[in-house]
Amino acid sequence: MSDIICTVDVVLLTLKNGALHVALLKRDHPPFEGVLALPGAYVQADEDADTQESAARMLRAKTGIASPYLEQLATFSGRCRDPRGWSLSVAYYALVAEKSLVPAVHPDVTLSAVEQIKDLPFDHRQIVDAAVRRVRDKSAYSSLPVHLCGETFTLPRLQAVYEAVLGEPINKVSFRRKIEELAILERVEGAMETGKAHRPAQLYRLKKHFRQCLSLSDRALNATH
Repeated sequence: MSDIICTVDVVLLTLKNGALHVALLKRDHPPFEGVLALPGAYVQADEDADTQESAARMLRAKTGIASPYLEQLATFSGRCRDPRGWSLSVAYYALVAEKSLVPAVHPDVTLSAVEQIKDLPFDHRQIVDAAVRRVRDKSAYSSLPVHLCGETFTLPRLQAVYEAVLGEPINKVSFRRKIEELAILERVEGAMETGKAHRPAQLYRLKKHFRQCLSLSDRALNATH
């Protein structure tokens, strides 16, 4: 009986030009050598405490990103997903601001718009689709999109990020009320965004407690009541 192939794959998402993009990496060995795919790696049983650690280790090595928001998505398995044999992949998704996503470690990292991706090797397109659905679903009632904003941001910028992820406009009053309910932000005292056409805007940041976890609302962020 042959060994089961056990890997982790990560859907690393960012916002670029107002649209969700995923980080893809050219594979440097067969199968599918030279083809863009999700960053992934074998689980190292003698090194990794769990698959979360495997995913974080792999991201640091292959994209240069350390500790973005990282959450388990699902397990994908079967006889036909990998030409090398029966395999399973524990898939994760991660969110990071675009300015933090610099492919300094691996020159072959490419950002691709999720809506324009066609074919990917293995079942990576299925994994990407599942991650995008999860992110959009959770964004409707949680603080998840904040992790796409960078360290500091204005409330109009945060609303624009939510709208880009959800793919629909959000009522400003409703949005501000829900963000207040989530209680995830703190003012950066004395820090204002200036140099734009509108009047200076207060800068905010995510409270330390929420930098690796979410705040949840019992109602959708776009609800009017």
